[in-house]
Amino acid sequence: MSSTTRKMTTSQYLQGASLPQSNLFPQQRETAIVYCEGYFGENTGKTANGLIRESNRFHIMSIIDSTKAGQDSGLYLNGIENGIPICSSLSQAISISECIPEYFIYGLAPDSGHLTLIERQLIHKAMRLGMNIVIGLHEFLNEDPEFVETAKKHHVKIVDIRKPRPTKDLKIFSNRIQNVHCPRILVMGTDCAIGKRTTALALTRMLKNSGLNAVMIATGQTGLIQGSSYGVALDAVPSQYCVGELEAVIVEAYENEKPDVIVIEGQGALSHPSFCTSASIIRGSQPTAIILQHSPMRVYLSGSEEYLMPELGAEIDLIEHFSGAPVIGITLNNTGMDEHSIRETIFEYSNKYQVPVTELFTLPNDVLVNMVLDRFPELDVV
Repeated sequence: MSSTTRKMTTSQYLQGASLPQSNLFPQQRETAIVYCEGYFGENTGKTANGLIRESNRFHIMSIIDSTKAGQDSGLYLNGIENGIPICSSLSQAISISECIPEYFIYGLAPDSGHLTLIERQLIHKAMRLGMNIVIGLHEFLNEDPEFVETAKKHHVKIVDIRKPRPTKDLKIFSNRIQNVHCPRILVMGTDCAIGKRTTALALTRMLKNSGLNAVMIATGQTGLIQGSSYGVALDAVPSQYCVGELEAVIVEAYENEKPDVIVIEGQGALSHPSFCTSASIIRGSQPTAIILQHSPMRVYLSGSEEYLMPELGAEIDLIEHFSGAPVIGITLNNTGMDEHSIRETIFEYSNKYQVPVTELFTLPNDVLVNMVLDRFPELDVV
């Protein structure tokens, strides 16, 4: 199964901080330190968490989080050592590296969407040391005169992952998605920060391991930083263009890569009162099937104690009615669960909803990939 890959050079990537319809990473991964002070392993640190689990774009040298310093990041996050240390400071992170890493990645997604004074000072320090900056906030450092001056003085780049393209270049929906003649699997969730991106990455990898040409479409800043070849940070795009921008990325991926299957990363949740991105993703991708991520032990929606988590069956009904596509499987976020409760929940949900159910970190992954292969038997698995 052939694949035509169009790579984007590092200089092109850095010059175009908005990254829809682009292949992000160069042939050789570049070294990076990830800043996640106080929040590594938590929802607010999801960008750092994602980079520790998988990074095609960067070779992660260390994590900065003084509250967990001295530990192995993989052991702390997933229970498996990865040799990437958690450091107490930028100085310590650099001291244990053979050389100054090429990038400083801001690995937080704070509710405020803005940097603190201490964080601003730290980023200036990183640039003075010769490190390029990657950041996914709605506060664009390339528009901040102080950061621009420091970057220019020390010959480094700032990559604002969330900065959209100029409005004149944004796409509106064209219905070209109808020309994408391969399964489009959308990974959705019942809440934000629940594991949709991790599941989408795992599914894409397993489909490739099965001999299929699978492409993932990232829809948030973390997936782009990790190195997804195609994607757009939709929550930074004006709402009028969200559907068209996603459609354009999917069409480009289909035309360039000739994939057997496309996996789309979902955002938020369709029923969540704080977000509307899920609706745009459904409209733009026109999915042929959906996999739903759920956290059985989560009581309230993330960041709120006013809204209870939706009932799983109600969310499935809402998604299927809105999208016209079937939910073909359920994946579990295992937070707060032991092996016994995971297996009990899988048995319960499988019988109740009559779809395959699995959990990625403690069980074999063949159930996940078979959700797609069983639904689309025409896929030619080698």
